[in-house]
This record gives sequence, structure tokens and C-alpha cells, in this order.
Amino acid sequence: MARELRHGPTLLLLLFCLAVTLPATIALTPAQEIVAFGQHITVGARTPTPTVSGPSRLVQLGNTPIDVDRLTVYGPLRPQITMGPVQRNADAAAVFDPKAGPAAAAAAVDAVTGGFAAWYLWGGLGLLGATLVASVAAAGIRTLLVLRRLGRGEPDTPAHPLAEVWSSCVRAAGRMTVLAVTTSVLAWAACGVLAYTGAVQGLRGVTSLAQLVGAYHLSPDPAGPPVSGYAGAVIGDSRAVRVGGPPLPSGRADDDACQRSSDSLAAEIGDLTAGRVLNLACPLATITSGLRGPQDSNGQVVPAQVGVLKQVQGLRYVAVVIGPNDVGWSDFLQYCYGVADCSDQLTQGEFGYRLAAFDRVFGDLLVDLNDLPGRPQVIITTSYAPFGPDADCPDTRSPGHPGLDAAKIALLNSRNEQLNAVLSAGAEKYGFAVARPGLSPLCSGHGPDGLGPDIQGLADPFPFHPTGVGSLRMASSVVRLIDPSRAR
Repeated sequence: MARELRHGPTLLLLLFCLAVTLPATIALTPAQEIVAFGQHITVGARTPTPTVSGPSRLVQLGNTPIDVDRLTVYGPLRPQITMGPVQRNADAAAVFDPKAGPAAAAAAVDAVTGGFAAWYLWGGLGLLGATLVASVAAAGIRTLLVLRRLGRGEPDTPAHPLAEVWSSCVRAAGRMTVLAVTTSVLAWAACGVLAYTGAVQGLRGVTSLAQLVGAYHLSPDPAGPPVSGYAGAVIGDSRAVRVGGPPLPSGRADDDACQRSSDSLAAEIGDLTAGRVLNLACPLATITSGLRGPQDSNGQVVPAQVGVLKQVQGLRYVAVVIGPNDVGWSDFLQYCYGVADCSDQLTQGEFGYRLAAFDRVFGDLLVDLNDLPGRPQVIITTSYAPFGPDADCPDTRSPGHPGLDAAKIALLNSRNEQLNAVLSAGAEKYGFAVARPGLSPLCSGHGPDGLGPDIQGLADPFPFHPTGVGSLRMASSVVRLIDPSRAR
């Protein structure tokens, strides 16, 4: 065997197995299909590149492949997982179930591990077969060369009987095959060990998908000069502004552009806590245009509310009022007023689409709030329902249109609950408090306290926005959650 390693044809065969057969096997071995968390996934390896090491890869169909740099592997065998669009099903939801989650996670790990092991075994068999074919071809070529030399009668060719020559060639072919198969098996085993080692080392300490594949998040830059003297702040939309209330006596340019009132949510919280509260809310604000990005309001560009928050020195708490504008709540409300039946599948699908989009941008906002300087307490305020289930009064009617009935109100309230579920789930994920203001709805008469609805009706300047008392009730729901040590 040692002498055989010095022969040119044998060396060329071994180099061919390592440089061609091994990479070709990795590239051509089909990925194994598995199911994990209710998702259809294929497990295999990415096409080798002529580099000493490289990252594993995560491929989402229809999206750009993601190189997982944490899982850098030496050698040509670099794992790859391919998955399609995420399927929403019971198996996927099980990961969030405290009881079923651990078992589902263990089953997913077993499925992925088993899938890659199956791929590795099939690849090994493929490599073995390719190596045998290459060895037979190399031995055949070597035999032909020997016979050609004998036929020409070259002077350095020893004279041996044909049977002896054939026997020598067969033995040489056997040695070549043994060496080629041994080299390929050892190389395949080494690739497997390197891939396993790289995966284990890369996964050590990983607790989230963002750590594994990287986080996509661009936080707003700080906006404006440093601000001091405020214990708290309010960011959000027109409900926090309290549109229609008395204007601020000497407001800033942004206060005038955003119609901030002297009985806004921020002002009421300040009165209840005897501390100064900065009002950054603005009508029509959404997360992307208002909170995380600048907003054009009444001809003036108002800086991103989160950007201004970053400049507030010594901030102790932040109240957040957001959501209905992001899902276009007024569109669904007007539609239900204007048609006899607003429970069609098309409209419901549009609401689901907008709610899912809001869920994504809300996640970005939560990251921004969690990373604010000084780590102030964050309180997320849910959306109130403007009507009770049996509401029937002038505010449910619209001249010339069907107006609202019990079925439509139930549908709108259900969608409001879905929005609040997203708000609550996001807040709880980050350990933020959730304020749930209990405003007296429209059509509630004078109510138990004799003050009437806490929401402006159709005859008021800004329908479905809180009244002065409603703003006070919202403030009360927030103040109850403020850590006493942060109130002033």
C-alpha cells in the first residue's frame, strides 16, 4: 500500500475523490424533508465553495438566503435548512404553550437532527458509490496504459506473460480501490465531525432566533436638543392628544401643529402625580409615521416621538397610546356605518392583513422602548370600545345609511379585542405594564356616575375620541400602574 501511494495514477485518483467526488456528493445529495413545529422543512447542505470554512445557511422560500455566521464550519460540509412560508397551525402554536412547548421543542430538535443524520448517511452511500465508480475507471485506464506499453515493446517494459500482467493489474486496481475508499470514508467522517463541532460551538449560548441569524432593527436617531425636568412622557395618537380640548396657553410649535390640549392624557397624568409629563402625541400618528419616523402635521414636520424620547434626561416612565390608526380603524368603522352587512370575508381578510402588519412594526417599537436610556417604566394603553353590545341611540345611526346594529357592533368590538390582544401580548413579552381604560361607551345614557359617555359622539367635533372626563379616566388607568418610586 505504501508503494502504491507513490504511483501517479493512484495519487490522481485520491485527489479526484477529494477535490471532485466529495464536493459533488455534497451538492447532489437531495435534502431530507421533515416537519418541525408544523412547518415543512428540508435539511441538507449548501453547495460547497473553494474556501477553508464557511457559514451554514438558512433559506426561506421567496426570501434572500441568510448566512448564519455563528454556525461557521471548517471543511466543505456546511449545513443548510430550507423552509417555506410559516404555516399557522396547532403544531406551530404549541411552542407558546407552557405545557406542550417543551415536548414540541424536543420533537423539533429530534426531527432536525434525524433529518440531517439521514442526509449524512445517504450522502455517505453516494460518496462510496461514486468512489467505487471512479476507482474502476482509474484502474481501467491504468490497465490500458500498461497494455499499450507492452504492445509497443518499450525497452523499459519488463517481459512478462499476459496472465501475470493481468494479475498484477488486478492487484493494483484492488489497492487503488482500497486506498480511494479509505480516503473518501475518512474525509466524509472528518467533514461530519467538523460540521457537528461547528454547529455545537455556534449554538452554545444562543437563546433566540435573533442571536442566531441576526436582528433587523434600525432605531430612530435622537431628535432635538436634550430635554430635562420631566418625570414622564406620553407618546401616541389623537386619543392621547385629546383633540377638541382647550389648547395649551403657550404651546411650542409642535404643540400647536399637533393640537395638544391642556387636558390631554399627559396633562391629566401630571395633575394626578404632581409631576411634569411631556406630551409628544400627535393626531393621525402611526408607529412608522409619528412614533418611529417623522410626521407631517398641519404643514409642519414633527420629529419622531421615540427620537425625542431619547433626548429626555431622567425619564422615569412612558405611556404609549397607539394602534387604531395603524390598522385604519376609521375605514372599518365608516364601512360598517355605510353598508347593510360589513362582515364579509374580503373586509375581514384586509383587517387580518393590517393587524399582522401592525404586529410587526409594534415589535420594532417595543425594542426601541426597551432600549431607551435609563430604562424608564413603559405602560402600554389598550384601545377602548366606543359602543356597548346593545347600543342603540343617535350615535349608532347615520342619515341616509344603514348605521350600526348589534351584529356590526359585536364585529367591531371583536376586532378591537384582537388589536388589544396584540398590544397586550407585545407588552407582556417585554415586561411592560398594560393599562386598560374603562371609558363609558356611547349610548350609555348618564351612566352610574351621571356624567354620561366618556367618548365624543357623532354630533361632537371629534367623534369617538375621549372627552375631558374620558381623558381623566385614561390617565387614572395609567397612574395606577406607575411605580411609586418613578412618579415624581
